[in-house]
Amino acid sequence: MERKTALYDCHVACGGKMVPFAGYSLPVQYKTGVIKEHMAVRTQAGLFDVSHMGEVLFEGPDALKNINYILTNDFTNMYDGQVRYSVMCYEDGGVVDDLIVYRYSQEKYLVVVNAANREKDVNWMKDHLNGDVVFTDISDELSQLAIQGPNADAILRKLTKDEDIPEKYYSFVPEGIVGGIKCIVSQTGYTGESGYELYVNNEDAPKLWNMLLEAGEAEGLIPCGLGARDTLRLEAAMPLYGHEMDAAIHPLETGLKFAVKMQKVDFIGKKALEEKSVLTRKRVGLRMIGRGIARENEKVYAGDREVGWTTSGTHCPFLGYAIAMAILDLDCTEIGTKVEVEVRGRRIEAEVVALPFYKKAK
Repeated sequence: MERKTALYDCHVACGGKMVPFAGYSLPVQYKTGVIKEHMAVRTQAGLFDVSHMGEVLFEGPDALKNINYILTNDFTNMYDGQVRYSVMCYEDGGVVDDLIVYRYSQEKYLVVVNAANREKDVNWMKDHLNGDVVFTDISDELSQLAIQGPNADAILRKLTKDEDIPEKYYSFVPEGIVGGIKCIVSQTGYTGESGYELYVNNEDAPKLWNMLLEAGEAEGLIPCGLGARDTLRLEAAMPLYGHEMDAAIHPLETGLKFAVKMQKVDFIGKKALEEKSVLTRKRVGLRMIGRGIARENEKVYAGDREVGWTTSGTHCPFLGYAIAMAILDLDCTEIGTKVEVEVRGRRIEAEVVALPFYKKAK
């Protein structure tokens, strides 16, 4: 039996097509369809329910020491109100999950984890706590709404004051007020567009959802489902756990070296990643040249040699052509390299291209 987010009735009222996802019943799309939802985010604005994500708190004198040991990034030089991406690794360098860290103070951090990994992540973190730190899973208390797209800022400003809107990308206001509702207001997202993620108590989520849709109607804001969320993140080449990384694909292979700080004294997986620093394969982008759409786990060939596999793939509504991300042998990763992707027993020509596929205009 899937769980329902606090916004379940809102999705049904908006015509959402509900499907099981990460233990929840969530909208894969609305009556508008995935393509229109995708294009709304690229050109106007879209509203997502991301309440299935997990949230945990690290608090106490040793909070910083713990997240620096458990996670691969370095959080020592963060300022209050800053957000930072990281990976969490096993001892062998494989990925437990990727996640986002919010710094309230040197003794308080909010960590947001992927929905499907919540239980695993919580247990892993608990098992590796050390010293004077209090760890609390608050996932069931919060809803998360994401408003994304070029018009997101104008819409949000209708409902809040300037001081309640974070000034920089990857920063947040811990106690913002949006339409009279107390929220964590974060300038983050998973679409490749500018936008915000709002964390709010469950009981306030439906009111905030409806308020945002009403305020954004003139700016083209529409509700968006899981389908558009996936095509948007793929077009922006944002990796997804279980696809571009997992226990068998380490963060250096998937292009996340920026979030792995080897100069730290220690972190879980450091020794293994030092030994794996000379890569034999890595994540690349593929543009399909032949007719056909590559999905995940399709074999990739260079001539008669199997050189890797696709991790995600789709036809991109905004770009207008089919793309995929893949893990390929290092000698096949140069931009312009021609390869073939086996789709339903037929090989389709593709070309290695630069990532991201799409980058928003500044």
